[in-house]
Amino acid sequence: MFKFLKETRDQPIAPLEGRMLWLAAVVIAGANFMAVLDMTIANVSVPNIAGALGASTSQGTWVITSYAVAEAIVLPLTGWLAARVGLVRTFLWAMSLFTVFSIFCGLSTSLEMLVVARVLQGFAGGPLMPLSQTLLLRIFPKEKAATAITLWSMTTLLAPISGPVLGGWICENWSWSWIFFINLPLGCIVVFFATKLLLRYELPRKLVPIDAIGLVLLVVWVGALQLMLDIGKEHDWFASTQIVVLALIAAIGFAAFLIWELTAEHPIVDLRVFRHRGFMVAVVVMSIGFSSFMVLNVLTPLWLQLNMDYTTGQAGITIGWTGVFSLCMAPLVGRLAGKLDRRKMVCGGLLWLSAVTALRFSGSTDLTYWQIAFPLMVMGLGMPFFFISSSGMALASVSPEETASAAGLMNFSRTLLGAFAVASMATVWGDHATLNQAELVGLVDADGSLINGLVQSGLSMDASRAVLDRLISTQSVMIATNEIMMVASGAFFIGACVIWLAPRSRT
Repeated sequence: MFKFLKETRDQPIAPLEGRMLWLAAVVIAGANFMAVLDMTIANVSVPNIAGALGASTSQGTWVITSYAVAEAIVLPLTGWLAARVGLVRTFLWAMSLFTVFSIFCGLSTSLEMLVVARVLQGFAGGPLMPLSQTLLLRIFPKEKAATAITLWSMTTLLAPISGPVLGGWICENWSWSWIFFINLPLGCIVVFFATKLLLRYELPRKLVPIDAIGLVLLVVWVGALQLMLDIGKEHDWFASTQIVVLALIAAIGFAAFLIWELTAEHPIVDLRVFRHRGFMVAVVVMSIGFSSFMVLNVLTPLWLQLNMDYTTGQAGITIGWTGVFSLCMAPLVGRLAGKLDRRKMVCGGLLWLSAVTALRFSGSTDLTYWQIAFPLMVMGLGMPFFFISSSGMALASVSPEETASAAGLMNFSRTLLGAFAVASMATVWGDHATLNQAELVGLVDADGSLINGLVQSGLSMDASRAVLDRLISTQSVMIATNEIMMVASGAFFIGACVIWLAPRSRT
């Protein structure tokens, strides 16, 4: 595989042009799409997987958790891996192993086997996100860097939206195994063309020592935090000793990790990239904005299925409108990236998202399909301005040799804060729905006229009470959903203000 690289190491790089350049770009973006897609494609398939493997639905969620934990651990290691193994070598090995472990996932005959395969798949898939971003910037001419960022950003945005839609369709028409088997042909295509097109862009390796202590601390605190977020709700959070212990391990481990990595001679995670103010602010804003987007992306299909009686497929198609309109707007954002101050684009995009989310404050169970879909369409128009511009600002703020480390930390921060936001949303949403229901029980039909009317219409007393309970329950969830929309809108607005702490970005 690396014969070509050895023969041309000392020769000038022959840049790709025209169709070859775009073929390489599509191959790299495809790898990123696959890695991000597998974060969400199993979400709607958990009941199918658990039933097929003889496990409970709660046990089935480990299929999602195991991948997320492994990916979160390896993301910040990307810079170290790229330096020690090689940028292109790491990409090729990660893509190859991701494909192999996807096959193991599909062939699993027990939940334990599937969880182990998902952990390995997460370890392999984690580096693909930052490495694809770094490689796109490397193969495109400097004047077309905005195009590279746009292409990467759109695959990162579209993949989590496409995951539930594709996963639901595959489970309904084939079987759950095929949500993993589909990676085989795609992975083989990516590896084949990447070997032909990308080896010329390999960077010299740096045989830096392995920071074993830093690696262990990273695994401990990230693993503890991710587990706490995933099982916190079912254990009633800090009412559980197990959750308290996990929180303490995560907090102490994080503090020790920071101290060690900032003082180690050869840190496994280069936290010094945060010395660039533009990078730090861009990462903070991206994490705030993307976390709010993920909260809406998770909450909306749940609300549609629980409150509006949508099927899994219908809910997936509905939220898919955001991705369609984001894709339509992305080329314009790419062209404007080199002409306008990125801070203005990020701020404008976040203010747009805040305003659109505010339109959903007054949602009700009487909304029609298009009344639900329209805000999602309009939201898609603002996402590229925020996400593409903040990604470009972050990587433009660091030196070229720091790009791989910066990309890894950027994706790590976004992923980890997104997981925290979604876990918090699930708890707050459920608790507020219960609280609202308790309040509504004492207010709705206090004089008994509604129950009497239902009985007089021909329903039995039990049936009338069931109708009233259903009415109160749906309205309670609707109110809680509106409250989450208010919080998300406020978070988007805060992000729009914070971005102005960054210096004017270099184009």
